[in-house]
Amino acid sequence: MNATPARKKSTPPKRLALLVATRKGAWIFHGDAKRKSWTADGPHFLGHTVSHLRLDPRDGRTLLAAARTGHLGPTIFRSTNLGRTWKEAAKPPAFANPAGGPPARSVDHSFWLTPGHASERGSWYAGTSPQGLFRSEDGGVSWAPLPAVNDAPQFREWMGTVQDGTPDGPKLHSIIVDPRDAAHLYFGMSGGGVHESLDAGRSWKPLVKGMEVVGGFDPTTITFHDPHCVRLAPSNPDRLYQQNHCGIYRLDRPGDTWQRIGRKMPKRVGDIGFPMVVHPHDADTAWVFPMDGTDVWPRTAPDGRPAAYVTRNGGRTWQRLADGLPEAQAWWTIKRQAMTADAEPTPALYLGTTSGELWIGRDEGARWANIARHLPEIYAVEVAELA
Repeated sequence: MNATPARKKSTPPKRLALLVATRKGAWIFHGDAKRKSWTADGPHFLGHTVSHLRLDPRDGRTLLAAARTGHLGPTIFRSTNLGRTWKEAAKPPAFANPAGGPPARSVDHSFWLTPGHASERGSWYAGTSPQGLFRSEDGGVSWAPLPAVNDAPQFREWMGTVQDGTPDGPKLHSIIVDPRDAAHLYFGMSGGGVHESLDAGRSWKPLVKGMEVVGGFDPTTITFHDPHCVRLAPSNPDRLYQQNHCGIYRLDRPGDTWQRIGRKMPKRVGDIGFPMVVHPHDADTAWVFPMDGTDVWPRTAPDGRPAAYVTRNGGRTWQRLADGLPEAQAWWTIKRQAMTADAEPTPALYLGTTSGELWIGRDEGARWANIARHLPEIYAVEVAELA
């Protein structure tokens, strides 16, 4: 008698959610298994400025929200049940009172959140405006400043003044933890360059060689370097990409010199923008979303025709991806945290616009479709895999 073949256990479909942070609150969009339909959960913190909303990938349930409220000021909110209830951090990021040296500073808002290494459950990093770096070891309940950045006279010089920063304040962003080594960290400052630590943040060195600065300024002065977004290739942690105020770059470690790969972009479009996304499975593939980088810096799509651009060979060539996006009179852009990709075998891209629209780019950005309209200005979009 023939034996009945054993049935293969079916793998349950992943539950994906889009975490959307805006000028007037936050939303969570839950997707179906095929990423075809999305259900909105929100608003959370309606009326508050939310700069970043992140899920802890180590438990698939804990959310942190970097918010600035009218009555509480800058703070971090925490949820352990996917946003059903929230609690404010007992000790949000705050600069230490200096004992001599540089003058005291106050956190205007927390801007960037990064979960710590997989081996360090409960660890998080936060970047603030003005530029500061903070760490939590209890899941975001309490935060401590990293003095090697926040209080070092050399860093304070590189940070410049509030007037030197971006229009809505200078920012420490793009906090990266090497997945192979919890002590290996990167971050970017706008302005103030890219920096690397090999000892869990006790010491740092600049990583700006090869990066250009605005004409007329000295590239050896780190203050003038303005990285907009720095990303690590998930499939090859020795490769970094960067969208900079002065172009698109790639860095292959152990090298220390950035290569400007954006010069291959169409000249009428240029290589100026804010976000950068790297393919989850292919380190040669990355996406950007250019904006008008002319002298007046209108921060809109070039010619009112928004499009993503992809390279599939590490920056040697670029391809325009605009099928489904507006063909004319779309005067919005994408901020540095507002474009991301999921980790599916054929990933989809997601982006949020300054006009409050949420989009999905299916088949690696080949076909764009709208998920939501009429949200407040979108500051950040993250895709999360739920437990």
